[in-house]
Amino acid sequence: MIEYLRGELAELTPATAIIECCGVGYETSITLNTYSALQDKKDVKVYIYEVIREDTHQLFGFSNKQERELFLLLISVSGIGGNTARTILSAFTVNELCEAIFTGNEAAIKSVKGIGLKTAQRIIIDLKDKIKGIGSGVQSTTAAAIAPNNDVIDGAVSALIMLGFPAAATNKVVQAIVKSEPSATVEQVIKLALKQL
Repeated sequence: MIEYLRGELAELTPATAIIECCGVGYETSITLNTYSALQDKKDVKVYIYEVIREDTHQLFGFSNKQERELFLLLISVSGIGGNTARTILSAFTVNELCEAIFTGNEAAIKSVKGIGLKTAQRIIIDLKDKIKGIGSGVQSTTAAAIAPNNDVIDGAVSALIMLGFPAAATNKVVQAIVKSEPSATVEQVIKLALKQL
């Protein structure tokens, strides 16, 4: 089992990070919070969760152990796989999600694409007693530097398409968000779009 990767950040998108270790580039699927934490860094350390199945070999990367721990708790909930857990952790910081679970805020959790009322309730019931201590002491990552609108639109649309959303709908939603929030960063646009798609 891979515990973490430490190496040079070769490529970074809102959905993936390629980390070069000893001449080998490892592609890791990341959350938006990890994306923000890795921006503008050359040498990085990413905590890993490895999925090995007959049809896939996938690495999920996290900037801190708390985010990985919460990811592992989420995928332990019936009906939630790795990509759904990653989408949830892209819509909330660790502290925000822990607070939503602890306070039983079904509406907030249900606002994430692909999460219905029953799944939101299951997350709260299954994880309420398990999340104690995870959210404390994690600083929220700083927002990405403001980029020109076209870069923000392109980055947000490509990230959402990589997360499995249809291109036409994604483009429409992202354009509307950038129009109403012209100073929003890529991360902020994606978070808003995840609640609308």
